[in-house]
Amino acid sequence: MQVNRDLFNHVMVPNYNPSDVIPVRGQGSRVWDQNDKEFIDFAGGIAVNCLGHCHPALVNALKEQGVKIWHLSNVMTNEPALRLAKKITDATFADKVYFANSGAEANEAALKLARRFALDIHGADKTQIIAFNKGFHGRTFFTVTVGGQAAYSDGFGPKPAAIDHCDYNDLNAFEALISDKTCAVMMEPLQGEGGIISPTSDFIKGVRTLCDKHNALLIFDEVQTGVGRTGSLYAYEELGVTPDILTTAKALGGGFPIGAMITTTDIAAHLKIGTHGSTYGGNPLACAVAEAAFDTVNTPAVLAGVKEREQLFRAGFAQINEKYDVFSEVRGKGLLLGAVLNSKFEGRARDFLVASTEHGLMSLVAGTNVIRFTPSLVIPLEDIKEGLARFEKAVADVVNA
Repeated sequence: MQVNRDLFNHVMVPNYNPSDVIPVRGQGSRVWDQNDKEFIDFAGGIAVNCLGHCHPALVNALKEQGVKIWHLSNVMTNEPALRLAKKITDATFADKVYFANSGAEANEAALKLARRFALDIHGADKTQIIAFNKGFHGRTFFTVTVGGQAAYSDGFGPKPAAIDHCDYNDLNAFEALISDKTCAVMMEPLQGEGGIISPTSDFIKGVRTLCDKHNALLIFDEVQTGVGRTGSLYAYEELGVTPDILTTAKALGGGFPIGAMITTTDIAAHLKIGTHGSTYGGNPLACAVAEAAFDTVNTPAVLAGVKEREQLFRAGFAQINEKYDVFSEVRGKGLLLGAVLNSKFEGRARDFLVASTEHGLMSLVAGTNVIRFTPSLVIPLEDIKEGLARFEKAVADVVNA
């Protein structure tokens, strides 16, 4: 069988439009395609491959668990799931963990828990969920409606009710929207898909204060920011704000599908037996790999290294911008960075992505105006230097086209 991009058009549902490049192997922060062309990976599978490709700790964990037990369902528990849950709770504000397979599923669980908690504690009128424009929380119908991008939720019929949005970093608008009928507020502590937008200190602390005032649960979607991405294990740690519920996925498994919702004992008690579930959630293979990823990332050396690498990227972008004048600013934190195009190149983020691919660099976009970078948290410094050199060639191609 000839496996190429054309085969995709014959056998796959057309909701994706992938590149012609088909990677076949990876090592660290380098990837090779079917033609043995080498790429430096500044994309990380959209902030997933936190330790790069084929990291020995993850490979060994998968091999070791793979000859023990693969799947049980939640009729029984398993050792990797319990070990991982204990490590997560030991390292965070949370007491309890619910495992899922993805960020969307973790967010779905968080939203259902918030609604159930409000119903049990406050009654049937406390149903409103507030989220933020340009937010992204997954592609289930509930989560895509909570996400603040109508383009993703329109066209599927009537949407789940009692969901409202306002602008991120607009505390006045948020205060006007929240009330005693609000059961939960869901937000990213740094917006990813929406353009790599950090919260102001006044905004994020004000949201927490208003949630407390109105007895609303605060849910942090740390699917993209979590597990070391911003230089802390979770982004909330450096914001002076603790959520009531937090969701985590992407980097949690280092490339193996897993997600989790974490919360306190009092709140968790409202997902009683039978109220929610997942066939694969807490799968032994996934939890074994995630435990290895979590152990590797959650060290002072790796977390400090993220901040060191951030500065190398920022310095590199500044040097490129001095020559070509394409960026208005670089947003983000740690290794979740977005180079914002200035007015001369507005709306052309994809052009830079395509040019980068031509020069052997994997990158991302966050909307039409931001080039996004989410590389491995342990990307070698020499790969950063070489990747930036390739990115400069891509920028030169777009500027001189």
